Amino acid sequence: MKLIDISRELFSAPVYPGDPAPRRELVRRIGMGDDCNLSGFYTCCHSATHVDAPSHFIEDGKTVEQLELYRFLGRCTVAEAGGILTGADMDRLLPGCEKMILIKGEGEAFLSESAAFALAQAGVTLVGTDAQSIEPGGGDFAAHRELLGAEIVILEGLDLSGAEPGDYLLAAFPLFLAGAEASPVRAVLMRE
Repeated sequence: MKLIDISRELFSAPVYPGDPAPRRELVRRIGMGDDCNLSGFYTCCHSATHVDAPSHFIEDGKTVEQLELYRFLGRCTVAEAGGILTGADMDRLLPGCEKMILIKGEGEAFLSESAAFALAQAGVTLVGTDAQSIEPGGGDFAAHRELLGAEIVILEGLDLSGAEPGDYLLAAFPLFLAGAEASPVRAVLMRE
């Protein structure tokens, strides 16, 4: 089985404008005479490769730990696209795709509200992107609200550079963060 790590490294990934940067602190170091190496770290829940839960934009929406784990494991399709995708773009893209879709667009593929609506109508359960966000900055977050209102999991900040378009098995489990609206993930594609 071939594994493709589609995660971005937490401390070196670009930081979304306005979000706090992740950092790691060395607490103990063998090289300084301590008996072990020990670190602590701080991160925004939306740093690097991460999942958005409904509570990110939906009042009383599910938080990360309330989402069933099966939502993060399953057959997915990696599809190439670019620009701001519309509902019509989704109607052309969706036939033949799995219910989990990862959009490979070199960090430049985003969803409009109509694209999010088309994904919800098609029964998509997870949508991911290699951009920092599923929609371009400065908007009203209508695509987020549409997707999360339909309880479609959003996976952002992927590194799809090593994944060719096609079907895979996806595993992208969030950390067990009670009450959080998002969580970093280690996302992996698998193929025979």
